[in-house]
Amino acid sequence: MNPEIIDTGDGSHSLFLPELNETYHSRKGALTESIYVYITQGLAKQQKPNLAVLEFGFGTGLNALLTWQYAIEHQVKVRYYTTELFPLELDLALALNYGQEDQKRYDALHEASWNEWVDLDSNFSIYKHHGRFLDHSAEEVDVIYYDAFAPSKQAEVWELDYLQKAWEALKPGGMLVTYCAQGQFKRNLKSLGFEVETLAGPPGKQEMVRATKP
Repeated sequence: MNPEIIDTGDGSHSLFLPELNETYHSRKGALTESIYVYITQGLAKQQKPNLAVLEFGFGTGLNALLTWQYAIEHQVKVRYYTTELFPLELDLALALNYGQEDQKRYDALHEASWNEWVDLDSNFSIYKHHGRFLDHSAEEVDVIYYDAFAPSKQAEVWELDYLQKAWEALKPGGMLVTYCAQGQFKRNLKSLGFEVETLAGPPGKQEMVRATKP
């Protein structure tokens, strides 16, 4: 795949995949979307001194950077496990403008080794799994960032076998958050036992989903 850098509505970059006719983030604002969906409606809802996060799709590293920044600002310790089947070329990743005010941390995320735990500071450790979400071996987590490509582009990852893997990875009280609010996806979540909330979406999207494991 050959992603191209694009500008989004809030000035932050995203990537466009011509092969899928798909962007990595909302064209209305990549940074705005990630903060709202994954931090505000996900991570920030878990008021704990130690948090474990599982991300489906490391992608540009934006969600990881925002989580690290949150960990420092709120003085919580985060263990961050992320899966990515198609890692970006390092030069492309570092050309994105997410690190303008935090370049050292952004660079460190992308330069961290794959398939091993790396302690980036006293608040944040990361494991970048190069492979499929179905093959991850993350510990039980408090939050899952389900940031796969849309069902219209990657239908299989929104189906029951993937969502069962997510269910098994969550602690009781753990949450899965995603920009997607497709009806079949929500029905799949409910069939597994999730308590599903349909929330107002970020700019450009009417709705998003937060699903909690009782």
